[in-house]
Amino acid sequence: MKVTRILLLSLLMTAAAVAQQGGNTGGSRGARPGPTTTMPDVTMGAPDDRPGTFDATMENQRAKMRNEDRQKRLVEDTQKLLTLANQLKEEVGKSSKDTMSITVIKKAEEIEKLAKSVKERMKG
Repeated sequence: MKVTRILLLSLLMTAAAVAQQGGNTGGSRGARPGPTTTMPDVTMGAPDDRPGTFDATMENQRAKMRNEDRQKRLVEDTQKLLTLANQLKEEVGKSSKDTMSITVIKKAEEIEKLAKSVKERMKG
């Protein structure tokens, strides 16, 4: 039963292909009949036309943008770190050797936190 259905389907497909070609059944000599099916060749064409290449290109662009953004934030945070370190140096210079102000301690903690953040971001 299955074999009969398969044969019938293939016969119908062949008949449809012949009808599509204009009824040329190969009766004339020297003329080669064209292909019976019109399946697109997915291996031909430019590399960007292949399936999945667009996704890979977009992913590469996203990765590049993320890296550029990460680099930009690293530069900004490093600049802020330098500014805070200079401010801390000035405040420590103003304080006496026996006393430390609360602002000096808070600024040191802020520098430590920012430095840790920059270090983690540099790792990846």
